[in-house]
Amino acid sequence: MKFLFSILFSFLSLFSFSQKIERSLTQSSWQFKKMDDTNWYPAIVPGTIHTDLLYNHLIPDPYFGDNEKKLQWIDTTDWEYQSMIEITQQDFLKDHVELHFKGLDTYAKVYLNDSLIIQADNMFRSWSADIKQIAKIGKNKLTIVFGSPTKRGQEEAKKLPYTLPGEEKVFTRKAQYQYGWDWGPRLVTCGIWKDVQLIFWNTAHIQTIQSNQEILTDSLARVVFSFTIESDADCNASISIARNNYFNTHGNFTKLLKLKKGIHQYDLRQIIKNPKLWWCNGLGKPNLYSFGFRLVSDSILDEKTISIGLRTIELVNKKDSIGSSFYFKVNGKPVFMKGANYIPQDNFVPRVSKDKYEWMIKNAADANMNMLRVWGGGIYEQDDFYEQCDQNGILVWQDFMFACAMYPGDSSFVNNVAIEVKEQLERLRNHPCIALWCGNNEVDEGWKNWGWQKQYHYSQKDSTIIAQSNDLLFNQQLRKIVTTYDGSRAYWPSSPSIGWGHKESLLNGDSHYWGVWWGMEPFENYTTKTGRFVSEYGFQGMPAVSTLSSMGVFKNSNLQDKKIADLLHTSNDIDSTVLKAHQKHPTGYETIKTYLLRDYKMPTNHLEYFAYVSQLLQADGLRTAIEAHRRKKPYCMGSLYWQLNDCWPVTSWSSIDYNHYFKAAHYQVKRSFKDVIISVTQDRDSCFVYVISDLQESIKYAQLKISFRNFDGKVIWSNSIPVMIDSNSSKIVYAFSKGLLKDYSLNNLYLQTELHLHENDSLLADNIYYFVKPKDLQLKKAGYTITEGIIQNVQSFTIKATTLVKNAMISIDDVGINLSENYVDLLPNKTKTFYLPKHISIKNLKDKIKIVSLIDTYQP
Repeated sequence: MKFLFSILFSFLSLFSFSQKIERSLTQSSWQFKKMDDTNWYPAIVPGTIHTDLLYNHLIPDPYFGDNEKKLQWIDTTDWEYQSMIEITQQDFLKDHVELHFKGLDTYAKVYLNDSLIIQADNMFRSWSADIKQIAKIGKNKLTIVFGSPTKRGQEEAKKLPYTLPGEEKVFTRKAQYQYGWDWGPRLVTCGIWKDVQLIFWNTAHIQTIQSNQEILTDSLARVVFSFTIESDADCNASISIARNNYFNTHGNFTKLLKLKKGIHQYDLRQIIKNPKLWWCNGLGKPNLYSFGFRLVSDSILDEKTISIGLRTIELVNKKDSIGSSFYFKVNGKPVFMKGANYIPQDNFVPRVSKDKYEWMIKNAADANMNMLRVWGGGIYEQDDFYEQCDQNGILVWQDFMFACAMYPGDSSFVNNVAIEVKEQLERLRNHPCIALWCGNNEVDEGWKNWGWQKQYHYSQKDSTIIAQSNDLLFNQQLRKIVTTYDGSRAYWPSSPSIGWGHKESLLNGDSHYWGVWWGMEPFENYTTKTGRFVSEYGFQGMPAVSTLSSMGVFKNSNLQDKKIADLLHTSNDIDSTVLKAHQKHPTGYETIKTYLLRDYKMPTNHLEYFAYVSQLLQADGLRTAIEAHRRKKPYCMGSLYWQLNDCWPVTSWSSIDYNHYFKAAHYQVKRSFKDVIISVTQDRDSCFVYVISDLQESIKYAQLKISFRNFDGKVIWSNSIPVMIDSNSSKIVYAFSKGLLKDYSLNNLYLQTELHLHENDSLLADNIYYFVKPKDLQLKKAGYTITEGIIQNVQSFTIKATTLVKNAMISIDDVGINLSENYVDLLPNKTKTFYLPKHISIKNLKDKIKIVSLIDTYQP
């Protein structure tokens, strides 16, 4: 037994001695201080200076009240972090001992035992150093000094003879939104924002792996795995591949390699029979294949795993009789993209846990989305984000991190960006979710349409230099890097391709349509101003009342009894000040009010009611836009609204607020993005009923049921017609003259349409349509019957109303949850069932249900 144990111990020692080891230092004891201070405080890594100050009670919550403006001193200060790291004698047996930072934010000098080893200047890059000659056995002092990003950016800006739009932030390669946006605070961070590791390796190790599909058919896929391997010397080795990372003595494919000293690339091909394709949400399952790789010389040197999806993605951008198309094909099939723009989930990114990524992406998929656009003013998202998109079939339009500004074109800046982009491409290119690389957000738009030349008094020479720098960065350098490191996907230099004020923007490429909101145009303009792929549009809505409370709106007084007009226009009340501090658009509330008065009655008091109606307004805008975009397909083939989420509690364009409460807009988006919907439009004399289908198969036999009813449920007129629904289509299936209704008041009438499958009469789609604006509806107070139930182990409740209830918002006392549906119209004497989230059970549920509807906001 001793002999066997000795052999096993020797084998494990050899294994440990040879194999690459990665040891995270995030659990080490970290501390921080102000550079000119002597007091050290505990720090959390990964983290930011703001969260460390907050955890140590040195600052108030930046998201509460108007604290944000009191904390602007933080980003003008230099900070120091420190930890003692342990390196053992066995660690030193490795040929290489490296210190690796996956993310330093942003200007950082790293010292080991007082020797400078790294000077970082880019939040989006990784940084490493071989420390074997500097480190010692035992404890080693690791120090990181973070310089003020604000001061550094201002210093760089002074070097130019002109001012660039975006000012100091454009010189600093860090998340641009942290400098403040029209939905976000100015909280400019620094810190160790990603993992930091000690890495030990011998002989050779795998730096990167890239997968490329050579062949993909129904019966066979051939994938090329390209390995970038760093080797100390010329030597013999082998690389093995195992499906699902299951290595055994049989069935693994192994290729012998003759490694060359230095960094070189080696290829290995893998055959997959009868491949299961990766599909985006709504078209099929997002099938994934996991592979393990093992690099071996005399012993195991390194191991890595990756997951891939077998699929093709193509951007079709071709001239046609109208302008130029812009749509995506997935596995050869044209797909209408349904989704939203995504921003970082927190101003302090390390606070976004894996659970939060899972929750957000799952709820995007549950809302029938198939694409998210990672906006260029945020961050290249964490690995968890892309893994969740892979698993949920959510395609990603990936901006590079440039937004709404002009950037320098000197060689130092461009070379820094080139390394950044190369690293991000190598990190993300194996994810099947990535659909497109885009150079920037609204840089080209801003330069051509926002009047910067006049605003900043540029000379002809200045304008030429700035334009040339823009062309060099986005049309030349980034395009070249994408082609080199990921030639399988398209590159789009700038989004949008043409500004929304130009007619051509609706005919070519992608468009950001901001005539609604910024242009104060009515929602109805969505129906006539539809682009080929609408990658931005939207409208603001206030967050949930509980979210308003969490940011301090109700701290010192009861705003429920205040007149809305006074609340929004008086600044001497502390609660009003807080409300305005969490509205970053300069005329945000005035714009909401202007639109609200077009379609609704203004609530005279109760902030809760104003927040509620603002959400209804936002939902109306998104519904109008989404249905217009989908009716126009295949002319229009994408609808990505601004924006899915928030980075702090705020009134914004998001459909999900910072505390993860669905606004009315999110429930509406979920309905409007269903695979099959009914959409109704009207002109002066007629009404038209569309059926829109994203299904890849046609439906030959369906029944459309149509009825006009008054608000008490009485049927005025009804009809039923057979319809055939083509695959991936939008068409008018029924039209009628409004003369049918000449003897009835449209203020007390709605059109109910239902689409049923012929073979089993199951409901495929339905729609409630009103002929007048909400403010003109003659609503009545309703009585309710509520019953509880359990359906498939999920707690539910059913509501029946005595008359039409417009936009019923259902809440449960003291429980913050998102129901299966909400903000719905309850039809007279019809039951509607709602489900609680799984694993949530509430006692005496019936007594805790509260219903607010549109008519309640009109009460004195």
